[in-house]
Amino acid sequence: MLVKTFGCAVHGINGMTVTVEVNVSRGIRFFLVGLPDNAVRESQHRIESAFRSTGFHWPGKQITINLAPADIRKEGSAYDLPIAIGILAASEQIAAEDLDRYMIMGELSLDGGLQPIKGALPIALRAREEGFAGLILPRRNAREAAVVKGLQVYGAETLQEVVDHLTGRVSLPPTHVDVEAMFREEANRYPFDFADVRGQETVKRALEVAAAGGHNVVMIGSPGAGKTMLAKRLPTILPPLTLEESLETTKIHSVSGHTSDEMPLMTRRPFRSPHHTISDVALVGGGTYPQPGEISLAHNGVLFLDELPEFKRSVLEVLRQPLEERVITISRARFTVEYPANFMLVAAMNPCPCGYYNHPTKACVCTPGMIQKYLHKISGPLLDRIDIHIEVIPVEFEKLAASRPAESSAQIRERVVRARRIQSERFANYPGIYSNAQMSRKMIETFCRINAEGQRLLQNAMERRGLSARAYDRILKVARTIADLEGEKQIRNHHLAEAIQYRSLDREGWAG
Repeated sequence: MLVKTFGCAVHGINGMTVTVEVNVSRGIRFFLVGLPDNAVRESQHRIESAFRSTGFHWPGKQITINLAPADIRKEGSAYDLPIAIGILAASEQIAAEDLDRYMIMGELSLDGGLQPIKGALPIALRAREEGFAGLILPRRNAREAAVVKGLQVYGAETLQEVVDHLTGRVSLPPTHVDVEAMFREEANRYPFDFADVRGQETVKRALEVAAAGGHNVVMIGSPGAGKTMLAKRLPTILPPLTLEESLETTKIHSVSGHTSDEMPLMTRRPFRSPHHTISDVALVGGGTYPQPGEISLAHNGVLFLDELPEFKRSVLEVLRQPLEERVITISRARFTVEYPANFMLVAAMNPCPCGYYNHPTKACVCTPGMIQKYLHKISGPLLDRIDIHIEVIPVEFEKLAASRPAESSAQIRERVVRARRIQSERFANYPGIYSNAQMSRKMIETFCRINAEGQRLLQNAMERRGLSARAYDRILKVARTIADLEGEKQIRNHHLAEAIQYRSLDREGWAG
């Protein structure tokens, strides 16, 4: 008897429907075809043990299973459940009338229990697109899948519960998640706040400009000046995630297995801080079985690289293209996977090997040559792609001990959101452009016009500091953001001057 059940393969961060065709006929052999990997091939032993534990029997006949389309590689153990249900239906141990109404995914334990799987959210989105009435999967994945409206999601603990639901003996209760309530409760709940930071008003201003325009930032300063403390608080002043951004971000974390039953939907912007020993593949993604890297896990959020010069040169260089394109394409001989990577890069570094160059009280013991060698660990092309360079000076004791509260993240966020709203209106006719940092050269010419005096000011800065053409564009983008924060339609000279100030760490302007 031939029976079809339906599962889903995750390619990149998108689901692809897989038809599990099971045929039980005369014979004694077992065939599993359709480009399964080792985890899928091993499903026979898990399913056979689960059948015995649940009271079913393994058919003493020839079983042929095809995972269609057969030219797409099937990976992971999540196909156990649709294969098991297909075998039970094809061997007439259960009725098979309603199997075409459900997409089914789950890993089986030897005792018939269901283990959680990766990629529940893209699977649920695919099930809704394909018009399935319901999705059956392990209970620990049910809340994550239930954020998709218009689809009944059923979470089960065991194979027996799935069988009882499909045969109508005991129906599984559908899982419901109030997405709006979750956003209201969690969207702006952060463990950090800019009110905790004493002093550093100049750096706070630079981070506010960065948040308002989506600009990349590098902070340079001596140990203990507060660089990491400031970076961790940057997500608290970014605009709250929209539902569309939240779903896209959650899909990436779902594929990587980083979601939880307690928090099935990403309601806050991610903050990723990989160690400087990270490899190229771990940062950008890929591998034998492709997975998103740190730059994709930071999508719609912040990627923080602390001790920037300590990262391997090859690791930093792979950031150059994603910073421009906002996506990363992983190409292999048999497939190509594309992951979104629209993140804000925030980097922190010491000014020299000893860490005390330009320190107000401590003497630097490094020679000029040592300082230049240290700074040259970061290539000029990468530094060009960072819009804002800001020096972090240690805070004086009087400011640290001051009792007057600093400005909170909520107050700063109001200004940032107001500036982002102006940008949303400006780029309403430009699909995929949401902030000033994403402007193309042609858009810069349209929206970043400056007067003759501003041109002379910028020309003088370019010539004295030896800035590149890319740096010229970055200055104009940052000036546009500063004007937006003040609600100005035109870029004024003081906006331009502040933007030029944020290029002070270019090669010719620092320790040169």
